[in-house]
Amino acid sequence: MHKNKSNSLNKVGLVINIIMILLAIVCILPFIHVLAFSLSSPAKANAGLVTIWPLEFSWDAYHYIMKEPKFMQSFWISVQRVVLGVSLGCLLTVITAYPLSKETRSFRTRTVYVWFFVITMLFSGGLIPTYIIVKTYGLIDSLGALIFPAALNVFFVTLMLNFFRGLPHELEESAVVDGAGQWRILFRIYLPLSLPSLATIGLFTTVFHWNSWFDGLIYMNKSSHYPLQTYLQTIVTNPDMSKVANIGDVLAVSSRTVKTAQLIVGMLPVIIVYPFLQRYFVKGMVIGSVKG
Repeated sequence: MHKNKSNSLNKVGLVINIIMILLAIVCILPFIHVLAFSLSSPAKANAGLVTIWPLEFSWDAYHYIMKEPKFMQSFWISVQRVVLGVSLGCLLTVITAYPLSKETRSFRTRTVYVWFFVITMLFSGGLIPTYIIVKTYGLIDSLGALIFPAALNVFFVTLMLNFFRGLPHELEESAVVDGAGQWRILFRIYLPLSLPSLATIGLFTTVFHWNSWFDGLIYMNKSSHYPLQTYLQTIVTNPDMSKVANIGDVLAVSSRTVKTAQLIVGMLPVIIVYPFLQRYFVKGMVIGSVKG
């Protein structure tokens, strides 16, 4: 009986593994197809002959976009946005979640602040009021317009709050006995222990800032201020190959190979960062969600 049960579990595990492998292949095939396009010659790409393997292998599309000033400028804007946005977002999340993780007897107005944040999750001011606020503070055409409106995410605050509440109270009590203040307790004790949740929040925030394109479109009046994804959105919807530098570039690249090369370069930072933070991802989500 035990042997039959073990065999059936092995079969179920095999089926699950096969399904997951097939799903992984389905997810990765579009990426491979785009990569193959970017590494193919313009003739083969324009003829629609490229599938999952480059035809007439060529780096010309990548050489072309590296010489494109607008692409590199938008790439640098996105890098600044991610660095500043993730740093500010994690800082605000930590200093907001820490006091809210305290018991009501320690922080009497805690419930008021919790409801204040919950309401912001349920109701939004909308696009037009947000734009008016951004414009009133003089943030149009500046990096601040891409960072400040989404600097604090209440879901991340909830995640970090639950993580802090899951830590032993004896840690804080012993630190208070030793004369430590709340800031020191937060940054010397709680913060080092919260790396899994902090890494998860950092990963989510990085992906959000890197992939966001709509805010750049509405807050930036000049195309030179576009972040990378906004720039990519404009060239994908309205490709312009009329400004190619010389006849050699005209023969070496096409709008399809250039667009796919730009998309690949736009994906690379997240693909590179994700494996380093993935080990914290599941742990951080679980630890921060199992306690109420």
